[in-house]
Amino acid sequence: MLAGALPVVASRAETEPVVLEINGRVPASRRFTLADLSALGITHIRTSTLWTDGIRDFEGVLARKVIEAAGVPLTGKVVARGLNDYTATIPLSDFLDYDVILAWSMDGVPFTRRDKGPLWIVYPRGAHAELADERLEHRWVWQLAWLTLP
Repeated sequence: MLAGALPVVASRAETEPVVLEINGRVPASRRFTLADLSALGITHIRTSTLWTDGIRDFEGVLARKVIEAAGVPLTGKVVARGLNDYTATIPLSDFLDYDVILAWSMDGVPFTRRDKGPLWIVYPRGAHAELADERLEHRWVWQLAWLTLP
């Protein structure tokens, strides 16, 4: 197990592991299972990435819905951190301006920890030419497990 990896904590139903924790300026740290995230609404994005071939279908939840569910206004920024300790600071305005998702599958295949899972931040770059800017690619955090609101 990776040092500092997200602990496997049972959900309210005691059946599913936590895949995302939101902390920082939240009323209380929030932990989400895939079922919790799915309950917020499932969204698909068909887009290309620098790391995959062709147009792919990503399934996940809108990032803004997750932040709102944590009880935090969409102002300021968020620090996204993966299980591999990669971090990126992302303006929360991205989540308002674009349908950014926290994806858990690509082309119907769930992500694993070996393949960008449990979650991958995916931007709808196919729908917005300005998102194809390579200077924004660092925001596509994979193995996402934490969002910290400073």
